[in-house]
Formats: sequence, structure tokens, C-alpha cells
Amino acid sequence: MSLLVLFRHAKAEPARADDHSRVLAPRGSRDAAAAGEWLRGRQLAPDLTLVSTAERARQTWSCVGLPGALYDERLYLATDDELLDIIRETPEDVGTLVLVGHNPGLERLVWALDDSPHARDRSNRGLPTCALAVLAVDGWADLAGAVLQELVVPRG
Repeated sequence: MSLLVLFRHAKAEPARADDHSRVLAPRGSRDAAAAGEWLRGRQLAPDLTLVSTAERARQTWSCVGLPGALYDERLYLATDDELLDIIRETPEDVGTLVLVGHNPGLERLVWALDDSPHARDRSNRGLPTCALAVLAVDGWADLAGAVLQELVVPRG
């Protein structure tokens, strides 16, 4: 079994002309640091982390304080179907994959992967900023049996 962690970027500043360059708000930096503590506390060290190239996503991962990330422009405003394609590229030897990205793609992906009543009850309000959805998957090529294990929103 592998783990997929879908991580919505932390709270960012209000809109600006260039959405891609929006930075984290002070609360976002604190929340992202709390998310890092949560990940370390659960011993969820990723084997592979893919981060949107948007500045707020990059800063979120930086505040988490875990090493290594690959920046992937395809994650910026990706749909759930596009995210599935990216996940399916993951090498089979990766045990834990973290995607740091954006809504609505991430929350729609959680719903698409586990539509059980239990998961819907936990995720029906969507993914607020800095939310982490942890799903157990049998493999990266076929995600049909994904099960939502945890959905948390760390706050700092």
C-alpha cells in the first residue's frame, strides 16, 4: 500500500493581477509550518513531492520544512483529471507521494478517488487552505481502490 497526500497551499494574500505570483499571508506561513509538524508527527516523510510552480505553493512547501521537492507547472490550476494523469506517472517504488496544489482540482480529486459515505462526510466541505487529505492507494497506475485515511487542516 502507498500513500497519496493531497495538500492545498496555505492562505495567500488577496488577488493580484498575476495570480501565479501571489505570496503567502502571515497566517499561511504559520499554518504551513503547523502542517510540517503534523506530517513529521505522523512520520509521513514523502518519497516524492511535486509542488505547483505558483509562488504560494512553493512557499507553502518551504514553510513545511521537509526536504526535496520537484516543481511541476502542470499542477498550477490542474483539474482532477489532469492530477490523475500526473499521479499515474509516479514510479511504483514511491511509497508516499505529496502533491502541493490548488482547488478546485484537489478537492474534486478527493471526491473522485473516494466517494464513500465515510469520505464524503469528512470531505463534503471541500479542502480549505492548508488542508491535507491522506489517501491509501494500492498503486499509482490504478487508483480505483483509494481510501481517504485522514483529512486535516493544521493551524498555526
